[in-house]
Amino acid sequence: MLYPKFISKNSCIGIPTPSDGAYDELKKAKYKNAIKNYEKLGYKLLLSENLFNSYRGRSASFKERAKEFNEMLKSKEVDMIICAAGGEFLVEMLSYVDFELIKVNPKFVVGFSDPTGLLYSITTKYDIATIYGHNFSSIGVESLGQSERDFLEIIKGNLIVEHSYPFYENERIEKVTGLEPDNLTEKVYWKTLDNKEVNVTGRIIGGCFDLISELSGTKYDGIDEFNKKYKEDGIIWYFDNCEITMEETIRTLWKMNELNYFKYAKAIIFGRFGVESTYFDYDTKSCLEDSVINELGIPIIYDADISHKAPSLTIINGSIATVEVNDGKGKIEFELK
Repeated sequence: MLYPKFISKNSCIGIPTPSDGAYDELKKAKYKNAIKNYEKLGYKLLLSENLFNSYRGRSASFKERAKEFNEMLKSKEVDMIICAAGGEFLVEMLSYVDFELIKVNPKFVVGFSDPTGLLYSITTKYDIATIYGHNFSSIGVESLGQSERDFLEIIKGNLIVEHSYPFYENERIEKVTGLEPDNLTEKVYWKTLDNKEVNVTGRIIGGCFDLISELSGTKYDGIDEFNKKYKEDGIIWYFDNCEITMEETIRTLWKMNELNYFKYAKAIIFGRFGVESTYFDYDTKSCLEDSVINELGIPIIYDADISHKAPSLTIINGSIATVEVNDGKGKIEFELK
């Protein structure tokens, strides 16, 4: 696994918009505050020309978005790339991304949600580590939470041990300024299907479940080679389900299993489902119990802090991760090897 350089003071961060840009005044305010916060930390920024553009969920045409991303990959000035935000249509640009550029000039690509389309492909197909956990816009809140502070430490290369957070956001509050922090009111409790403690180490990979389900089996999916290369380490999967229904989750897990995703799996982690939508009265536990992964004989962790229901841990895709779950609390640490 190739690990690009982390950033330090005076590093230049490229901020592309591979999905959406700021679509209203509240988002614009958050982006502007993110710019201030990063600059206060001593970073230089190369901002997308489409940062404040949005039309039908897109910051620009798919060719323009890909061109911008390619240029940041090529740039010798850009030390790290952090995607501006998530969205719906990043997959449209993948056909025009020149992935060979990241092999020539490797750098960390960082994002959350829709940017999984880039992160997952880069790590599984090109054996280059990526970082999942936050987008650029996340650092635009008025007061940074522990999740955002952990993220800022990890992108500097400070491989802190991350712990589950005390509370999570079940309902978002109405935005007035656009800079409001997450509404953390509900107690966090990590669960396992067999109610047993977990202590497992393996090569970690995953991201937004919705995007990986779209990529699976396409030319942007490198899981076969990834699995073969790291079968001795074993694989820890993590999935952040944004809006897929319980029933489609069961079908998608069946598909992934048929594609040998879980051939060398040592554990599977699901974050809190972003939308708990069901036709047959499923909850997360019964959904996972009724899926094929319950037959794998490995730890299945759910309601973890890798979720669209904030806060979210920062994950270094492709690294060796040790995950512990005990009495509702979780812990994860990384080794870069």
